This record gives sequence, structure tokens and C-alpha cells, in this order.
Amino acid sequence: MVLISVTRLHLRAPRYLPAFLWHNIMSVWQILNTPGFLSGKLFRDEHGAFWTLTAWKDELAMRNYRNSGSHRQAMRHLPHWCDEAAVVHWQQLDSNLPDTNKAHYCMVAEGHFTKVLHPSVAHQRREIPSPTLPKAIALHPLKKS
Repeated sequence: MVLISVTRLHLRAPRYLPAFLWHNIMSVWQILNTPGFLSGKLFRDEHGAFWTLTAWKDELAMRNYRNSGSHRQAMRHLPHWCDEAAVVHWQQLDSNLPDTNKAHYCMVAEGHFTKVLHPSVAHQRREIPSPTLPKAIALHPLKKS
């Protein structure tokens, strides 16, 4: 079984974008070098939210990434920077990444809303607008798992 992880973050103000992008670049470098990472994609939807879809060998590999290095440092800032944040995980037989429709469906149906200090109305209502055909950046591991 392969673990699929989907995250969605929306920044509450444009002033947080430069720092967010820096931490995102560092986290992407980390993910590309993390054992157990199989594939991923990043995109920003038309609502300004940043989505990350990743496939992992197992939950342990994903947790090792999530709880260490650049990603861990970035996570400390998210409650301050974001007004919307959600995550969902599921297991599936293959390592194919979900399309945006499935990612959105799973996020709405089973997603966990992360605590943010300044939640938007959509976050308070547990609403996640559907992304429509965004252009994604594909991620592939630099190290073999």
C-alpha cells in the first residue's frame, strides 16, 4: 500500500509570500531527498491556495519527512501565516497521484483542518473551494528509495 498525502494552505496576506516561498523551496529540496518519497506535485489554485500532493512508500516515511528538517521549521510559521490549512491522507494500492478532483473530494470528505491563529470565514465553515485544472509542478525523488 502507498500513502497519499494532500495539503492545502492559503496565506492570509501577501506579505507572507516571500518567506512562505523560501520555506517551500527548502521543503521541496528536503522532500526530493527523503527516502520513501515516490512522487508529488505542487500547484496554486485560482483561489490563491497552495496544494501539495505526494505519494509515499509508507506512513513512516511521510512522518519522517514531516517531523524533520526544513519542513518542520516551516510548520512553526503556518498558524501565523495561513488563514486556511487542511490535510488529508489515505492509502491506495498504486503510487499514482490523484487528480485535482479526487484530491478535493477527499479533502472535503475526510480532511483535517489545521489550527490557524486568524482563520478565514471559509476555514471556520470548513469549506474548501474546488480547484479547476491548475498547472502543476511535478516532483520526483533524487534518491532511490
